[in-house]
Formats: sequence, C-alpha cells, structure tokens
Amino acid sequence: MADRSLRGMRLGSQSLQSEEGVTFSPRRTSTYQAADGSTFEVTFSADAEIPLTWESPKSGLEGRLIGDNGKQVEQEVAEEKIARTHWDMLLERRTRAELEELLQERLDLLRARKGQHKIGA
Repeated sequence: MADRSLRGMRLGSQSLQSEEGVTFSPRRTSTYQAADGSTFEVTFSADAEIPLTWESPKSGLEGRLIGDNGKQVEQEVAEEKIARTHWDMLLERRTRAELEELLQERLDLLRARKGQHKIGA
C-alpha cells in the first residue's frame, strides 16, 4: 500500500526525511561591510573563530567584520619577527674577536694551499 502513496511523487523532487527530532548545532551570524559600503551576513558555528575578513557572495569584494559596536573590527598588527641572518647567529655564539681570529686562520690555510699548488704545478 505504501507504493501507491509514492507513485505520484517524482524521484528526487522531495526529501522523504523530516526535520523532526533533529537538533541543529548553535550558530551565530556575523555582519561584514565591503569597501563600497554594502553589508552582508555570514552564519558560522557558535564555537568557530570568526575571521576578520570575508568575501561578499554578491559583489566578490572583501568585507571587514562589523563588531557589536557597529564599527569595523580593527585588525591587530602582529609584531613582525625580524629574520636573523647567519651573521646574527654567529655573533650569538662567538665574539667578534673570535670570529676575526677564525677568519685569519682560514685565510692563512687557504693561502698556504694555494701556494703549494703553484709550486707543484
């Protein structure tokens, strides 16, 4: 008998599942404002980290998050870590005098080798 009730329904036209007994996860809606002044909303999970920027689904422009105070949330400027050079790392391990002494030893060794090659050649 169940076959008769499904005969009039086309396959794929309607879901046979209901939302009865389904518990949806908590959500929150965040508002973003694009450079042209337009605003749009994006829904996130309540426990998600909300990004400061989001692309507008209509205009494709990047929007900035609007805070609870109605103003755009300022992006925190992280301290930029200055890259250490090889020289910086050397100076952490040795004094300048030690480095000059090592350099002189290596130069003397290279000069001695170069002199030997000229003699033997």
